[in-house]
Amino acid sequence: MIDTEFLDQLGRFNLIVSKRVTSVYTGPRLSISSGGGIVFKDYRPYALGDDFRAIDWKVYARTDDLHIKTYEEERAMNVHILVDNSASMDFGKRISKFDFASMIGVGYAYLSLKENEKFQFATFGDTMEIFSPRRGMNQLAAMVEHLNSKKPEGLSKFQDAMVQYKKIINSRSAIIIVSDFLISTEEIIETLPLFAKHDVKVVQVLDPVEKQLSMEGEFDLKDSETKDKMRTYISPKMRQNYHCLMAKHAGKIEDACNKLGMHFYQFTSDMPVFDAFYQMLK
Repeated sequence: MIDTEFLDQLGRFNLIVSKRVTSVYTGPRLSISSGGGIVFKDYRPYALGDDFRAIDWKVYARTDDLHIKTYEEERAMNVHILVDNSASMDFGKRISKFDFASMIGVGYAYLSLKENEKFQFATFGDTMEIFSPRRGMNQLAAMVEHLNSKKPEGLSKFQDAMVQYKKIINSRSAIIIVSDFLISTEEIIETLPLFAKHDVKVVQVLDPVEKQLSMEGEFDLKDSETKDKMRTYISPKMRQNYHCLMAKHAGKIEDACNKLGMHFYQFTSDMPVFDAFYQMLK
C-alpha cells in the first residue's frame, strides 16, 4: 500500500538527490556526470578531470590509449513504468513484492513529475492496463490509486504484454520494468531486444523467502499462478541446489541485459526502498 508517509519521504529523497547530482534529469535520467545522454556520438581522448569510469577499456586494450565515449544529449524523453501484477507478485509477509515494485514505479514517476516530464505507466499480468501519458499531479494520483486498488492475480504473460506495449512507444524513451521475473529465461531473453534502442532498467523484486529459502522440513507448495501443488522436503542439499538455480536464472537475465546495454537490478522486498533507489540512480 502506497501511503502519504511514503510520498512525504519521496519528496525529501528528491531534495537529497537534487543536491547530490551535478545535472538532474537530461530528459528523465539522473546524471552524475556530464554527457548523460544515451545516444553514442564519438570517442575522444581521456583528459585530466574526466570521470575515469567513463573510460572505454575495450578501446584501451586495442590501442593502449585512454578514450571515453561522448553522447548526444537528449531532452524530453518520456518515462515508461511497467509493473508486474501477476499472482506471484502477491507474496510477502511484511510487504508484498507488488507493493515494493509499486513504490519503485511511483518513485520514478515522481522524479519525472518534478522535472515536468511526461510519464506513462502500465500494469501487466494476464492482461495489460495502459494509462495515457501526461504531466502533473493528477497522473501521479491516478497511478497511486490504481496500484493501491489492484490485487495481483492471473498468469504472467510477459512477452505478450511487452509486444503489446512496444506498439505505443513512438520515440526513444526511458523504460523501467519491475517484476519478479519468475518465468522462463528464454521468454525474457527473447523479449528484451524489443526495447534495445531505449534506456532500460530491468528490476527483479524477490521476497526474502524466495531468495534464501531459509526453511527446512516437509512442505506443501502451491504455485500462486497455476495453482499446481507439490509436496516436497527441503533439505540443506536441496536448498543449496535451489540457490544455484536462482543465481543462474538471475545471471542469465543480467547477461542478456548487459549485451543489450540495459541495466539489471535485483532487490528483496525487505530492503529499504530508498536504498534501492540510490543503487538505481548511481
